[in-house]
Amino acid sequence: MPHWKTIVHKNTTISYQDQGKGTVVILLHGFLENSHMWDAFVPELSKKYRVITIDLLGHGKTEPMGYVQTMEDNADAVYAVLSSLRIRRAVLAGHSMGGYVALAFAELYPDAVKGIALINSTSLADSDERKANRDRAIKAVKQDYSCFVRLSVANLFSEENREKLTQEIESVKQQALKTPLQGIVASLEGMKIRKDREVLLHFAPYPMLLVLGKKDPVLNYADQLDQIENTNVQLITFPDGHMSPIENESALLKALILFLKEIR
Repeated sequence: MPHWKTIVHKNTTISYQDQGKGTVVILLHGFLENSHMWDAFVPELSKKYRVITIDLLGHGKTEPMGYVQTMEDNADAVYAVLSSLRIRRAVLAGHSMGGYVALAFAELYPDAVKGIALINSTSLADSDERKANRDRAIKAVKQDYSCFVRLSVANLFSEENREKLTQEIESVKQQALKTPLQGIVASLEGMKIRKDREVLLHFAPYPMLLVLGKKDPVLNYADQLDQIENTNVQLITFPDGHMSPIENESALLKALILFLKEIR
């Protein structure tokens, strides 16, 4: 069993796991998730790569940091882990909020990036409607934490999969219920104010991959295609929802392995 390691960054304990040897691949989970999201991926990827999974601020075993956790705050925490391990460059793969963190990292530390995979994620900032939804979510989670978490998780899957994958969804809910209230609210505040980083998709000097779900209830598929027009970003589309690491586990693993093979 891999064991947890920690560093203290800005008075906050950051937890991570580190396995394998080779090109460094950082796996970043999404909102209400933690490093367990990658349990099915790490054994396979760590055969050829050095895989580091990090619990983002206020998630998993990592403490919350303040009342607003920006994507930049998370990116700094990721960089602090890399610095402590004396790692100069890495490939970042982020699911949903983890993708926002990967892009913030790429903007802040461009020389540390070898490639980026955005999984059910986007370079676009929140629309006014999405911002209003975040504010509603903050109110809802303060009123009824458990109900908010359970509903939020179920709503990330495509409708068909909500019935098919009941066991998997329950397991994601159990992990999500370990996320402290402060971590949830501070992350919602941070996602709400994140910058548009579409420019990175056009000018990044390293390979990029975008993985989308056709029936993603969170990110409208057609809207997401515009950001990669006239770019070299590779697109992979799955027929399901927002949770490709679970809904399309083996296909996503294959896609990541192919993407990593191209990185020098």
